[in-house]
Amino acid sequence: MSVQTASTNQATGLLNGDLRDRLLKPDVISGSEMLLRSLLLEGVDTVFGYPGGSVLYIYDAMHGNPDFHHLLTRHEQGAIHAADGYARATGKVGVCIATSGPGATNLVTGIATAYMDSVPIVVITGNVPTSAIGTDAFQEADITGITMPITKHSYLVRDVHDLPRIIREAFHIASTGRKGPVLIDIPKDVSAAKAKFEYVDKISIRGYNPTVTPNKLQVDRLLKAVEKASKPLILAGGGVVYAGAGQQLLEFAEKTQIPVITTLLGLGGFPSAHKLWVGMPGMHGTYASNTALQNCDLLISIGARFDDRVTMKLDGFAPTAKVAHIDVDPAEIGKNVPTDIPCVGDVKIVLEQANQKAKPAKSEAWIGEIEGWKQQYPLRYKDSESELKPQYVIEMISETTDGEAIVTTDVGQHQMWVAQFYKFKHARSLITSGGLGTMGFGFPSAIGAQMAFPDKLVVSVNGDGGFQMCAQELAVCAIHNIPVKIVIINNQVLGMVRQWQEIIYDNRLSHIDLAGSPDFVKLAEAYGVKGLRATNKEEARKAWQEALNTPGPVVIDFVVRKDENVFPMVQAGTTLDEMLLGDYE
Repeated sequence: MSVQTASTNQATGLLNGDLRDRLLKPDVISGSEMLLRSLLLEGVDTVFGYPGGSVLYIYDAMHGNPDFHHLLTRHEQGAIHAADGYARATGKVGVCIATSGPGATNLVTGIATAYMDSVPIVVITGNVPTSAIGTDAFQEADITGITMPITKHSYLVRDVHDLPRIIREAFHIASTGRKGPVLIDIPKDVSAAKAKFEYVDKISIRGYNPTVTPNKLQVDRLLKAVEKASKPLILAGGGVVYAGAGQQLLEFAEKTQIPVITTLLGLGGFPSAHKLWVGMPGMHGTYASNTALQNCDLLISIGARFDDRVTMKLDGFAPTAKVAHIDVDPAEIGKNVPTDIPCVGDVKIVLEQANQKAKPAKSEAWIGEIEGWKQQYPLRYKDSESELKPQYVIEMISETTDGEAIVTTDVGQHQMWVAQFYKFKHARSLITSGGLGTMGFGFPSAIGAQMAFPDKLVVSVNGDGGFQMCAQELAVCAIHNIPVKIVIINNQVLGMVRQWQEIIYDNRLSHIDLAGSPDFVKLAEAYGVKGLRATNKEEARKAWQEALNTPGPVVIDFVVRKDENVFPMVQAGTTLDEMLLGDYE
């Protein structure tokens, strides 16, 4: 399979009539064939997976099926991170498959990653035959029990007749309300059993009816508060991106004249070049964003959950603000921060209603005050002509791609430098693990994004630590010529851990040295991928341009200094106005 082949259905977006009619035929088929038909009917064009004993009937059904596209990864964790990247890039449901026991448990970190960040994924696992469940059979694991806290819902299929309905329900649950992963566990005998395929046209799930349309009285209360406010502030989170509400947010901000800060997962949901955009708040947020949070009189959270890396010490967060909270998940409202104006509903629908009556706040002086903070304390670093700075690398990538690339990151210092120095223009252009902070996520998630958009530039920015957790997926890029540009910010240490140990633990550096890591250029070449290295600015520019000019995958090893820190920084247990500014205190 080539990356071009996998995108054929994606480009059309719809099944052709003949194929759909063929898939809907009420034939007597196996559970495995029902699964493949159902996935195709859901519009799935790429499945990521790894076979094993309990899913062999499913993989046997794939054999010779020209309509079904599967990408074999080199580890189950690579498969689920790729499905996650696909889902974040497209807004569609990502799908992955693994066998029972260790195959299923290798998915757990990826399921938790998607759950924490509200990413729609359908996870399909095999299980031992129903007669062997509970006997500690070979490669048996209670994956529905193991993953119960980190899935939106899960199914153990005991009757093949239920399979078409369960798959339809799983996609519906994963992609509606607050999105998230749904697991379908299929015992081996169920995947082999035969029955008449009966497609379920309408879905009705008792007890599941997410609120998407807000209470109009609450929207009116919000608009009245806006008109009275002199220091209003919008905190936009990942929910804006997931709801496709970027245009509605832009309209609301411009009508009300309210400055906007965006969380890590909200980056791209509001254009970074807009005069009302202030930056990212939180532990490594901008001075202007954090200071605005601490001084605003009305804080409107839109699709953000008040994560602890945003709020830092709760006692002292936004102390002068009246808080309005717009979210599709009622459980989030008031969970961490007391809320004065709750507004439950789909972010896009709420903003569409609000935009009908929205009027400007009294914010002219406030906007000027924030602009002064932006000018006085911009993001900056001490550049060097003798050493390659990681911030320079990210700025170079941002400038040369003009903010048009899809950028995935791993987790650590490089992730924060991307958030700070890459200028995001569009929603779904940043793919990163926010809530769980999963090392190993960045590279395979880029494969998923590139499979979804073969003609777009996809850049995966990784640390030398996290990259090694899923480096084996280089084989997938080489075999299928998946043209991801794989950036390694190589500082030879676990950078963020080293920074914490330096600042918080009195420079007691403990087990952070990554000496003995491979030569990443040689590693890339061993897999059949072009490898490049840069140790200074001139080499960096030359290597990056060569990577951009190369039609296939490329690994670029940017060797940077070990002791560079991410600033600003707010230490755990302190408030947002207690920022460390590094060399610019």
